[in-house]
Amino acid sequence: MSTEAISAKALAERHIAGKKIDLIDVRTPVEFREMHVEFAHNIPLDRLDPDAFMAARNNAEGEPLYILCRSGGRGAKACEKFRNAGYTNVINVEGGTTACETTQLPLVRGRKAMSLERQVRIAAGTLVVLGTVLGLTVHPGFIGLSAFVGAGLIFAGVTDTCGMGLLLARMPWNRCNEEPSCNVK
Repeated sequence: MSTEAISAKALAERHIAGKKIDLIDVRTPVEFREMHVEFAHNIPLDRLDPDAFMAARNNAEGEPLYILCRSGGRGAKACEKFRNAGYTNVINVEGGTTACETTQLPLVRGRKAMSLERQVRIAAGTLVVLGTVLGLTVHPGFIGLSAFVGAGLIFAGVTDTCGMGLLLARMPWNRCNEEPSCNVK
């Protein structure tokens, strides 16, 4: 079953037309703080509880719920979570916040942050190089570290689930719970 989607441009047109838009941004709080759609609520994917969220929605029966992330991937996962919990009127915003930048949606910009995807690439690359260097200079068994990271990347590509990304999202530098600029539920 594919995820229902809407373009960022069509979402902006709905906003300009004055239509009610219930929008969740499922990126990390630090990514949300860097830039987000003004009326979006931040509920990171790793903390998303579809039943709790839907129970807390105020008079939104029948109204669609829009999901947003950086480029669409985490948004699709969030939509799947809602679908698996029995909620069908959930729509992923194609292209995520990257696409929203080219529309007339009101954006809030804050302090710059490194994207989670970039952090994963840096961490994976570092571990591969470290495993290779240690394997050549200390003990050949360290090559296993590079193989393990490579296998993890293959698994992430096949399943569209990144364990390293989920782990990095929980790191202190990807949280900003104490800052008022983070609108985390």
